[in-house]
Amino acid sequence: MLKAVSDLISRVEVAIAAFMAGAVTLLILLNIATRSAGYAIYWVDELAIYCMIWMTFLTTSVLLKRRQSVAVTILTDLFKGTTRYVLAVFSDLMVLVFALLLAWLCWRWYDPVALYQAGFDFQTFQSETFNFMYAENTNTLGVKKFWVWIALPVFSFSLSLHAFSNLFDKQRFSDKPAGESE
Repeated sequence: MLKAVSDLISRVEVAIAAFMAGAVTLLILLNIATRSAGYAIYWVDELAIYCMIWMTFLTTSVLLKRRQSVAVTILTDLFKGTTRYVLAVFSDLMVLVFALLLAWLCWRWYDPVALYQAGFDFQTFQSETFNFMYAENTNTLGVKKFWVWIALPVFSFSLSLHAFSNLFDKQRFSDKPAGESE
């Protein structure tokens, strides 16, 4: 069940990341065209950057789920069997610890309980907590930055789910890559 949910979320992340990659490409092309025509649209740069940020977090989550991220394997390549198994579990545990720590930090940063207690009134929230994260606007888009920053809690949630799924994945413990027969 956990693996099925993780796989579904991973497919959604890939689809959204692909959309974001296309959006970044189109926005940059639009920026080139409008600047060369002498009518620069300044918010295009900022939107392209935010799309790239979201794309990066989504693809990082998927790569860590698939264990396809950049890795130094000098140590793990030296071992087989139980030692490799222990190192793989340790690696997955470190990813999980990182994801849970990030989730906790995001919870403290967004402070949804205090925001709820303030009646979702940003002014009251700010005066009671001195947390101004909900007040800052983007430079050219005029959107509240917390909507862009929400990529971090989304990333921490999906990475936590993928890490839990990877910990219980039996395929990882094989010395042979998936699909390779003996």
